Amino acid sequence: MAGLDTPVEVRRSARAGRLILKVSEARRAATLTVPPHASLEDASDFLARHFDWLQDRLAAIPEPVPFRDGACLPLRGIEHGLSFVGPLRRRGVVWTEAGDRVRDRPADWSAEGAPPDSSSRPRICIAGAPDHAPRRLKDWLAREAKKDLTARVAWHGQTLGLTAKRISVRDQSTRWGSCSSTGVLSFSWRLILAPHFVLDYVAAHEVAHLEEMNHSPAFWRLVRQTMPRTDEAKRWLKTHGATLHRYGASV
Repeated sequence: MAGLDTPVEVRRSARAGRLILKVSEARRAATLTVPPHASLEDASDFLARHFDWLQDRLAAIPEPVPFRDGACLPLRGIEHGLSFVGPLRRRGVVWTEAGDRVRDRPADWSAEGAPPDSSSRPRICIAGAPDHAPRRLKDWLAREAKKDLTARVAWHGQTLGLTAKRISVRDQSTRWGSCSSTGVLSFSWRLILAPHFVLDYVAAHEVAHLEEMNHSPAFWRLVRQTMPRTDEAKRWLKTHGATLHRYGASV
């Protein structure tokens, strides 16, 4: 669309009753859903009427943070700097090092830039060729996510007397977790970027679905039985969740 840096994806849907325009912060994209009775001219007019709203929403999406040397990203809610260290290897291909002075500094989720004193920030070190470092970092983050999620799913499952068939970790853009009818739990690896209680809540949420494949009062009782910080975690995801998708994105 003229005047926008981001293209608008147009989809026809037999189930749509009206024109619907949505912006996905995770995909950094806009989608216009068109019902069967509407024409492309109707869709164009609709976009024109909502152009200012769309432009404002797209402009409000936080800038991407590619995995580059010197960039910052949160790990379990704690801000870390990225260091591409070349051929040096100390503890495998990827490892963490504590900051000089502050070892447990929460990420400032409201700030756009790095804090002035970056020397105190813990680091994630990635060895090898710079071209390979982003992929190695992403793979490592996914393994860390699966390790944490496996432990918390096992704990919640043991407490509730439920057992997951399998756990998978992917880069999901629309859900933080899901539970199949066969008992397979799937999660977004980006949960490893959030504070631990947020990951713990999503684990408890999906374990509860092993018993209740709905969001009934009975389901929420199961979740809160093992995760008392449910409401706090839901608020965190609503406020900050989309921000997690900026990390590792290309410019």
